Amino acid sequence: MFLASLSAEIPAAWTKAVPPFRIAGNLYYVGSEDLAAYLIVTPQGNILINSNLESSPALIKKSIESLGFKFSDTKILLISHGHYDHCAGSAEIKRETGAKYEVMAQDVPVVESGGHNDFHYATDKSMWFSPTKVDRLLHDGSTVSLGGTTLTAHLTAGHTKGTTTWTLDEKESGRVLHIVIVGSPNINPGYKLVNNKTYPQITADYRHEFEVLKGLPCDVFLGAHGGYFDLLSKYDRFKNGDKNAFIDPTGYKAYIADRQQAFEAELTRQMRTTTHSPHPQSSKHTGL
Repeated sequence: MFLASLSAEIPAAWTKAVPPFRIAGNLYYVGSEDLAAYLIVTPQGNILINSNLESSPALIKKSIESLGFKFSDTKILLISHGHYDHCAGSAEIKRETGAKYEVMAQDVPVVESGGHNDFHYATDKSMWFSPTKVDRLLHDGSTVSLGGTTLTAHLTAGHTKGTTTWTLDEKESGRVLHIVIVGSPNINPGYKLVNNKTYPQITADYRHEFEVLKGLPCDVFLGAHGGYFDLLSKYDRFKNGDKNAFIDPTGYKAYIADRQQAFEAELTRQMRTTTHSPHPQSSKHTGL
């Protein structure tokens, strides 16, 4: 609902389509160059992870249908976290498909208020989106099952209070692959890690997140943004015949270590100063 006036500020990679493709087993990529969306196909209907921008459902629908599946077969809609670039399209997808919307409990107030209850962006109208009713509240360790496929929701809060990392296993070429779809370990510009009145436990949550992420077995490393896991370079290898392009346990460990180091550095910086940096004019390009 705010995209018309903000379209110039949205990174091109957020709206530029990537040819949809099968990652492993019944898991498919149906997002853009940087806003990731995933389709899990089952005999009882499909699961979609991330609705992205309010303009994104058309792109996601086209990707799903070009793979030969029906958009209307989307039975469950999940998200990585309650920021507009990952959940603003949820209202439209629910309207078009009737999918059941399942969200981590801590992000439900934000999702159902359209961003008005966000701990950091509550007063930033450019971060608001269409409120969407949630059908099922998820908790740490909740499972989502459909047609023989089960995903596990891991609460990896900090970036938002309900940031969710999804895991599932898929069979590929006789091998069981552990798949991790990282919610977000990033610290947006202006986030207060010290004396945060609207999110007092933010630092503890980030630290818990990194412990969780480091403990997850990972063969296939994916995430809410393509940039997390080098989508474009891996896709180039994949389309040129490298069937193992997305198998990257080493890259996963390196990414988590890098993000944890960035968190600790920012925490140290904030603890050393009594004044914090002012909020930036725009945080649209930081991987929300």
